[in-house]
Amino acid sequence: MANHVTHFEILVANDAETAWKFYADVFGWKINHDNPMNYGLVDTGGGIGGGIGKAMDGKNHTTFYVEVDDPQAMLDRAEKAGGKTLMPPMDVPGGMVRIATFSDPAGNEIGLVKDLTKK
Repeated sequence: MANHVTHFEILVANDAETAWKFYADVFGWKINHDNPMNYGLVDTGGGIGGGIGKAMDGKNHTTFYVEVDDPQAMLDRAEKAGGKTLMPPMDVPGGMVRIATFSDPAGNEIGLVKDLTKK
């Protein structure tokens, strides 16, 4: 069975508030940033959800997240195929998901996510 995309993330270098307003105005997305990390959780009204927030590395980028059973195993697989690990697996505060990221051979960032609530 193929792995599917479950989340997208738009990270901006400086002004997340402008990005929240832009995407809400253009697409009608509902964006809730009322959380300790001030991360805008996006409800697209259907399909996959996402997030819009401030980039920790100061660079604008967009990432999509693919659901996997074992993020480390998938990082190993990606590296064997020519990718590069950018962030090893880590649990997101709140304990609901574990994420990791890698770049493909062209340098695009891809996220991996494991739902820790699923047994």
